[in-house]
Amino acid sequence: MSVAWDDIGGLVDAHERFLAGSLVESDVRDSVLDSWKRCRSVGLQPHRLLVPYTEGVTLDDRFLRAAGPVLGDLTSALAEVSMTIALCDGQGRMVQRLGGDRQLREKLDAVQFAPGFDASEPVVGTNGVGTALVERGPVYIAGREHFADCLQPFACAGAPVRDPLSGRIEAVLDITCLRDQGDPAMVRMVREAARGIEARLLDQATQRERALLAAYRRADGHAQGWPRQPEEPRPDPDGGGLDRIDMAVLREKAEELIASPHRTFDEVALPGGRTATLLLRQVRGATGETGVAVEARVAGGPRLRHVGLTASPAGARSAATGAPAAAAPHLRVGASAQGPASPATPQRKVPPKRASTPPASPALPPHTANAHDPSAIHTAPVAQALTAPQATPASPAPTAPATAHPDGESAGADGWLLLIGEPGVGRLAVLARRRLELLHDASVRIGTTLDVTRTAEELAEVTVSRFADFVAVDLPDSVLRGEEPEALGGRTALRRVAIRAVRRQPHNLYDVGDAVEYVPSTPQARSLETRQSVMEPVLTEAGGWIAQDPERLERVLAAGIHSLITVPLRARGTTLGVVSFYRSLQPASFEDDDLSLAQELVGRAAICIDNARRYTREHNTALALQRSLLPRGRSEQSAVEVAYRYLPAQAGVGGDWFDVIPLSGARVALVVGDVVGHGLHAAATMGRLRTAVHNFCSLDLSPDDLLTHLDDLVCRLDRGEGWAAENSPDSGIVGATCLYAVYDPVSRRCTLTRAGHPLPAVVAPDGTVEFVDLPSGPPLGLGGMPFETVELELAEGSRLVLYTDGLVEDRHRDIDAGLDKLRAVLAGDHRSPEGTCDAVLDALLPARPGDDVALLVARTHTLGADRVAQWELPSDPAVVSRARMAVTGQLAAWGLDDLAFTTELVASELVTNAIRHATGGPVQLRLLRDRALICEVSDGSGTSPRLRQARSTDEGGRGLFLVAQLTERWGTRYTPQGKIIWTEQRLP
Repeated sequence: MSVAWDDIGGLVDAHERFLAGSLVESDVRDSVLDSWKRCRSVGLQPHRLLVPYTEGVTLDDRFLRAAGPVLGDLTSALAEVSMTIALCDGQGRMVQRLGGDRQLREKLDAVQFAPGFDASEPVVGTNGVGTALVERGPVYIAGREHFADCLQPFACAGAPVRDPLSGRIEAVLDITCLRDQGDPAMVRMVREAARGIEARLLDQATQRERALLAAYRRADGHAQGWPRQPEEPRPDPDGGGLDRIDMAVLREKAEELIASPHRTFDEVALPGGRTATLLLRQVRGATGETGVAVEARVAGGPRLRHVGLTASPAGARSAATGAPAAAAPHLRVGASAQGPASPATPQRKVPPKRASTPPASPALPPHTANAHDPSAIHTAPVAQALTAPQATPASPAPTAPATAHPDGESAGADGWLLLIGEPGVGRLAVLARRRLELLHDASVRIGTTLDVTRTAEELAEVTVSRFADFVAVDLPDSVLRGEEPEALGGRTALRRVAIRAVRRQPHNLYDVGDAVEYVPSTPQARSLETRQSVMEPVLTEAGGWIAQDPERLERVLAAGIHSLITVPLRARGTTLGVVSFYRSLQPASFEDDDLSLAQELVGRAAICIDNARRYTREHNTALALQRSLLPRGRSEQSAVEVAYRYLPAQAGVGGDWFDVIPLSGARVALVVGDVVGHGLHAAATMGRLRTAVHNFCSLDLSPDDLLTHLDDLVCRLDRGEGWAAENSPDSGIVGATCLYAVYDPVSRRCTLTRAGHPLPAVVAPDGTVEFVDLPSGPPLGLGGMPFETVELELAEGSRLVLYTDGLVEDRHRDIDAGLDKLRAVLAGDHRSPEGTCDAVLDALLPARPGDDVALLVARTHTLGADRVAQWELPSDPAVVSRARMAVTGQLAAWGLDDLAFTTELVASELVTNAIRHATGGPVQLRLLRDRALICEVSDGSGTSPRLRQARSTDEGGRGLFLVAQLTERWGTRYTPQGKIIWTEQRLP
């Protein structure tokens, strides 16, 4: 027993589950599911169809002549099987039904699939005719894939038939059979038959063109030897003939002239001071074909090299003057023309009338002359075939006779056939060329930035006035944030991102920034739901569109908007939004070719918008990572007053960074660095380097030692830290730069060193600016070279200005010019650090920085003598008691009696350890009252104490443990003279 394929699997009840609102994407083909969604959006009921009937539906004779032989052959091929062939018009109404046995025909009659009935998708649901019209391509629908219950016993395949010249769908061809006999190969059969009809239509057009050319020859009086349009210009000895560019320009203007319904004349300026005159003549063939011919005449330069002149037969007369035309020109092919152009109007030869010749057939009505149109002087209507046109008075100005050459040629500006065709075809050629130009401009102008909103605006700017009169782009907020959009459909919240209109007012439609939520019946919602474009040629008949907001959209219609195309923005399988194209000032409604063009334009824009969305996501991620790794808030230190700025580049987040790190002894470290590159890798590398600097600072390394350790770290990171290094553009970090400075508010000394970084600036309290002459070490990661330091003594209130190269250098300004400008901004400036940052950025930052910028301004403070106490102690255990008394007295003077016991104990332990374990020499005890109470004990030993866990039987080893428990922090730093043990206690 055979089982139909759609009786197996999820398709059995997919239709019922779809109508119930369940997801059936995995069980139904995409094209069928899209059709079901369209049927549901128009409110179609699968169990109840109302199929309208139209009497006398037919197609034009031209199409029926082309389709007849193809349908006859297809009927013969299907004679042995029970399949019927249906030919429907471009609206889905059946014109003919051929073939099939009686049983099949009766069943089709029962479901009203017969001539005169409507088979469009909005009327009968998913089927071979209506779905092929909507999809604009071949489809195959079998059994349960039909939306209507009554059509499920059938299988069908349909394909649209297009006019080969206009691309418009003229008809739909369908093959239908019972479901059990259906075969996907039916699609191939119906597609080949449709192509056969289209080929015959094209052949008919070719025959019409040949008939028009023959009529033109006969009307001109010489059926033999008419010059063919030259394929390729030959070289001209005078160097002034028409070349390929000239010929292309003339053909383009000729096509526009043919496409124009009211123009019969055009002038084209050519290089070399020449002017080409294009004249339009009507032509009618022997069997009624009508068309036009465009003749070209060139004046003001050397003659055309494509045509030569021969003497006319004796007795012929000029069509313009009636004078003997013995010297009148006769066009022929191949001769090389020479001599200057004559301003005389060329005259055409007309055969002499004989007495026995019957009266000529009536000529076509002449073109309406225009007082400002020179064609009224030069052109005359062409009579029907085999009839020469009667002369039309050209001009009262005398015509200069042509001068005969020895070889039979004559000089002058001569007419020659440039193009022949039909006005409708000429219009199509012009439209096709304009569409290609629009696509080219779109590829150049859309996507110039990686900004989602700007890309949407570029799409609207390119298409308005050349394709549509009003364009709106709607995107969800998630796309604007760079996120992956959720599934879009009816009632999805969108935001109007871009609007462009020919008129200033947007015709009462939503404005930029407005939230838009389309009801399910609108073309926009259907586009989002089905992921297909929707065209509404006549908006007054589009009830689903008006349902969005009847009161508002009635005003829109009254403003002149009459046609609409909606296209979903889809890229890489994701729907990003929808674009709406409206026409108002352009009288022609949208047609099939416009729909194809809109899809191509939006498809290109969608890729650019998706690229911008992905860039926005990466940019936001990198920016969030970098900002999380950069300092936030204010550092807890009193040595300097700090202001800073960080500005990411337009091209992407970079690796610029800065830091303010409190050090022991009330000192502070100022750091600015720059990692090569942009993006996540640069931000992550910056975070690693900043963390490394913090760790090295905790060891209280000197500036040059710190950069040496940092350089070694960068070398190891670049090599992969023991792993095989990945060979990718972002894997290396060699080339990072860094500037490191340490300021001591007690001594007012500042020690600086740098690794390939721009020079820091120092602004003295009197406003003088100096760039520190700091030796430049190699960038980080190169290794092998020592780093040198410079030590300065800064007056209180001096400002240190540290920055990255993005501030003073870009592609339009070298670093010397940037440093001069920075000096000028800082000179004489008595602003605060915040004001200094603002002034520097306002003066030096470009509008669209190509590199990120980090700026750090620090104004120095000093720790006065009233907040520092220092004692020199001999290396004698007896001085420990004296040290305790000195500490207690100083704390009492500072009003810190609450810390006296703890500090006395800490100082006693540290001084005792220094005397016991040091190599000798004096011991120094110092107290600093800053944000915390700092106690320091220094000696000449280079050994560092080590905190350890003392056993219960040990007599010593508990001193540092007590110090660590009684203080907030403690540590050791080394100096050229030895070491310093320091502790910090929080002030009460």
